[in-house]
Amino acid sequence: MGLAQHVDGWSPAPVRAEDRLTAAPGLAFSAALDQPAPPTGTIPPLWHWFHFLDWPPTRALGPDGHPLTGHFLPPLPDRRRMIAGGRVSWRSPLRVGRTATRTSTLQGVEVKTGRTGDMVFVTVRHEISQDDNLCLVEEQDTVYRSGDKPRDFERPERPVHSNSPWQLRFRADPALLFRVSALTANSHRIHYDERYARRVERYPGLVVHGPLLALLMAELPRRAGETLSSLRYRLKKPVFLNDEVLVAGGPDGALSVVGAGIHAEAEARFD
Repeated sequence: MGLAQHVDGWSPAPVRAEDRLTAAPGLAFSAALDQPAPPTGTIPPLWHWFHFLDWPPTRALGPDGHPLTGHFLPPLPDRRRMIAGGRVSWRSPLRVGRTATRTSTLQGVEVKTGRTGDMVFVTVRHEISQDDNLCLVEEQDTVYRSGDKPRDFERPERPVHSNSPWQLRFRADPALLFRVSALTANSHRIHYDERYARRVERYPGLVVHGPLLALLMAELPRRAGETLSSLRYRLKKPVFLNDEVLVAGGPDGALSVVGAGIHAEAEARFD
């Protein structure tokens, strides 16, 4: 039997959460990237991911470091998780120092069969408001598989060059992966336990957080002085510890992370 039987009838109810948005996570992320702190007052694009964090007790974590159960975690055996992509639109800025409310709803569940077997795609929709004003709408796609499947991974062999007007070279070291895990309450062992990443999940090394690639793509227009109104991103294949990749894009809104091919890509629109 495939994975469809495990999610048949699974329909978690919407949930609501509140968080007072402080400047501290943004300051910490800026320091992790060796960048000056952003202007105070508002949350930069995608930096809301450093808020509304969930810290379950350690006893509630599975062998992979992820929670064993969760409101929007599908009831699959030996569950493996990867962020596949998402879409975000901004209506108005999220402001530092104010409480924000997030309402999360299950948007869809789809079972697909690929070369590594069945995969379950779960889409969760988030609406974040402040002072009764809707500030952003986000749909995040997460893919789940069950058990261990053999996979092949390409690694960059030489630096990538581009004529794109916006460029950012990026190489993750262990300290950065640790800091991003802490900032996002992500205890998945593939980001800090190399022995586990290699032996259990069969990666060639520690894995760079997929959302970090999206954050880096969103950084390009922000640093160029553009104001994002929407972003569609897709995470195509992982980047590993010490691999050099190039984050590139331009005013046309086409953004990408390139190393051993395209690791991530995005379409941005500006105000």
